[in-house]
Amino acid sequence: MASKSHTDAGAARSAHSAAAETIPGLLESGSEDVLRSLFDNPAFDETHLCLLLQRKDLPGLLLEEICKRKSWLAAYRVRLALAAHPHTPRLIAMRLLRELHLMDLVRISLLPASTMELRRLADERVLTQLPQLPLGQKLTLARRGSARIAAGLVAHGPEQVARVALDNSFLTEAQLLKTLAKQSLSSRIVAVVAKHEKWCKLVNIRVALLRHPQVPSERVPALVAGLPRRDMEDLLELTRLPETVRAHLRDELAAKKIDTEPEE
Repeated sequence: MASKSHTDAGAARSAHSAAAETIPGLLESGSEDVLRSLFDNPAFDETHLCLLLQRKDLPGLLLEEICKRKSWLAAYRVRLALAAHPHTPRLIAMRLLRELHLMDLVRISLLPASTMELRRLADERVLTQLPQLPLGQKLTLARRGSARIAAGLVAHGPEQVARVALDNSFLTEAQLLKTLAKQSLSSRIVAVVAKHEKWCKLVNIRVALLRHPQVPSERVPALVAGLPRRDMEDLLELTRLPETVRAHLRDELAAKKIDTEPEE
């Protein structure tokens, strides 16, 4: 044990004065003392630091120490790497998120290694910017954003953006249902969802559309057709249901009853 400690101490002293060309090899060291010594090496620069931050096994205390070096935090790519690192202390990561560019926030929101809270905060940072974004950026986000961002763009519109967001592979049924629960959703956006080839076939989405006050009347027959009896009965119990929807539900239930009655 004493021999190992002596070896680590010697390696740390060597790291403090190591030549620039040997630093990349030292970045792989499993000794925190060696890594800390590198921080004070005059040859250790921003490029070395970004290489180090690619290691996902760095401990939080070491990352916290990096965050205390204001000269390093002045570099955007260092702030980005720290914000995206899975072991950066929570409060520091949250603060760094506020300084990131839009598409970098999107990338962090999609990183599997990011904590759920960090991904959610990155999503929220993007969503708050939606009203100020030009159409081109909204379309890019609609294609590449996370499930929450895609759902937010469906709600925010315009129709062109909503159509693209509905094709986003990250968009989930759960997130789209949250969007459809918004009574303020415009009739045009509801119509876009109701006409979408994929989403209009899912039972829960169809039910959510039929519940919505802005459901397009011309789509009601297709949305009602083939719904499970229980879902139709639950919809009919709602006090606020468009009369067009109520009428079609009753007709569909009556047709089901006739189909299930035994022939005499």
